[in-house]
Amino acid sequence: MSTVYKIKKGLDIKLLGEAEKTIVDLNAKRYAIKPPDFIGCFPKMLVKEGDKVKTGSPVFYDKYRDNIQFTSPVSGTILEIKRGAKRKLLEVVIESDGKGESVDFGSADVGTTDRDALIEILLKSGVWPVLRQRPYSTIAHPKDNPKAIFISAFDTAPLAPDFDLIVHGQGEAFQTGLDVLSKLTTGKVHLNIDDANTVSKVFLNSRNVEINHFSGPHPASNVSVHVSRIDPLNKGEVIWYLGAQEVLTIGKLFLTGKYDPARIIALTGSEVLKPRYYKTFIGARITNMVSGNISDSKCRYISGNVLTGEKIERDGFVRFYDSMVTIIPEGDNFEFFGWLSPGFNKFSFSGTFPSKLFPNKKYRLDTNINGGNRAFVMTGKLEKVFPFDIYPMQLIKAILVEDIDLMENLGIYEIEEEDFALCEVIDTSKTNIQEIVRNGLDLMRQEMS
Repeated sequence: MSTVYKIKKGLDIKLLGEAEKTIVDLNAKRYAIKPPDFIGCFPKMLVKEGDKVKTGSPVFYDKYRDNIQFTSPVSGTILEIKRGAKRKLLEVVIESDGKGESVDFGSADVGTTDRDALIEILLKSGVWPVLRQRPYSTIAHPKDNPKAIFISAFDTAPLAPDFDLIVHGQGEAFQTGLDVLSKLTTGKVHLNIDDANTVSKVFLNSRNVEINHFSGPHPASNVSVHVSRIDPLNKGEVIWYLGAQEVLTIGKLFLTGKYDPARIIALTGSEVLKPRYYKTFIGARITNMVSGNISDSKCRYISGNVLTGEKIERDGFVRFYDSMVTIIPEGDNFEFFGWLSPGFNKFSFSGTFPSKLFPNKKYRLDTNINGGNRAFVMTGKLEKVFPFDIYPMQLIKAILVEDIDLMENLGIYEIEEEDFALCEVIDTSKTNIQEIVRNGLDLMRQEMS
């Protein structure tokens, strides 16, 4: 019988602009692979501008793990290799020729293929980067034997996409992906679903996995929450994790022998005229999504959700691991004596505004932080939205002073920066908590390597 894990601490932020259950083709002309999407990756180029590529052609590899390759999501031409300060590689832009030519890696019978051979196919095809590990959220190391693999098949973040809709009709590919994953670990493969809202038979009828049900507010869908409840991570241990669409990518590789980077991306947010789902490929340019579909010119374009996403340009590209794009008003306005207003349209966690009396109200929120930086003081608020057996304030301060031993004792291996997103929202000190936590994780990774 499946276990139901009830998450009590957290916060659901209801926003306007949920995507309607309609899927249309995006038909993007340009796509990008962005090395900064891959934590700890040091890219070495294999192509130059003007080169022709097919879907699955290698574009760059990791300098320190040269068997991990990153391949093109479409066939076409390398249009631009964009670099930043100190020649840091920011993105490789590929212009699609629309032909869909693919490198054939050869289909394989998952049941009779051993683990090493499966890993070799995943590495050569460029599908391997869909597998990440905890701690640190880096790409999984092929030589590791994870104690478990976690798949999050739902998302509780604001305006999150419906994964039941995304995987509809793709049961064979999803099950094949699960069969591959079950051979990559001697432990269990955990498929984690929403107890109240997951109804897809693709998930509910899955085999070779342990299905776990979760309920409660955000961050109930976060991998760290699942790991903490099912199989807590200790020092020296490793787990791998991925999302539902990544499982489909693995399954299609072994069914067809070709890298299929198809993605369904939800376009959401209060500034979108027609929020809906778009069928495209990894790293798609969002221009065709937003052209003529935005209500205001002053907008923040976000790859991902409003809590953990990354700001991109109007003609930017969707990040490798994201399944949504969110567009909200840019917070570039100053509200004179805003604290004196009634606040019926202002979101409030603490009950400062009467909007707290309407728990189901949906908001049109902008990017203003509504205050300035101030002393980082103990308030007792962070613990109310942080569903871990960890002291968040003390851990953040340990990171700030770079106390390695204290960071370990306070549980830094169990969390990632996304787990502190709600803490950042309600923090009265307006501190960039997620950035601090990522810096702490990077420090630990460097110290332990």
